[in-house]
Amino acid sequence: MTAGLGGAPTRQWLAGTVLAALVLSSAACQGLFREYEYEEELYLKVDGSATVVVNTSLPALTALRGARNFDTGDGVDRDAVAAFFASPVSRVTRVSRPWTRYGRRFVQVRVETSDIRTLGKAPAFAWSTYAFTPHGDTVTFVQTMGAPTPLAGSTPPVWQGNEVAAIRLHVPAKIQFHNAPSKKVERGNIVSWEQPLTDRLAGQPIKVEVRMERESILAWTLTIFGSAAAAAAALFIVVIWWVRRKGRPEPA
Repeated sequence: MTAGLGGAPTRQWLAGTVLAALVLSSAACQGLFREYEYEEELYLKVDGSATVVVNTSLPALTALRGARNFDTGDGVDRDAVAAFFASPVSRVTRVSRPWTRYGRRFVQVRVETSDIRTLGKAPAFAWSTYAFTPHGDTVTFVQTMGAPTPLAGSTPPVWQGNEVAAIRLHVPAKIQFHNAPSKKVERGNIVSWEQPLTDRLAGQPIKVEVRMERESILAWTLTIFGSAAAAAAALFIVVIWWVRRKGRPEPA
């Protein structure tokens, strides 16, 4: 009888624990995976080259960057999307398959540039100016995003009013200063600037500024691992020498 009476509270406790874990997990996921109507993820390198990943809805691309409607009804003209982002200073390496959210088609475009300072010459990124300034042991990166350039004659979509645009900067080295409104550095080297889409459509500027060290985190990590490996190899050699020496017979 005791076991039977104790089973119900135990099951209730387990159910409550699982429910609480699911709620916390959902809250964490909502905080980690933000939904953006337009997002530029900039993967910067210490030599000034960069990869830019743009995640955008097609209506936002039309309203912000003046792109024509790439939705053919049966799908998305991915070749036309690639042509829109390509330029003498930007190379498109991938256009994803489209996905749908809230009835709008989205695509992801991956673009590479050998010099981030020239990326503003590409029509798709012409609303931004970029500065990459080495100074001693540090480098300062500044991106200023100005007013959008909507497609002339296009009908603006009906927005819900809660859409967000964002710039997310992935920095390759230790950050000494940044001006992100959140004051936070995510997962070690990611800094974010968010703006309501209504403000972005109105042309309110976004200024990104980060000062970082010139030595990349990857190079520093490889140096540490290399030093540790060399020390381990030296210790291994010493141990083998000591074992062989102890195994020799003493001279008469």
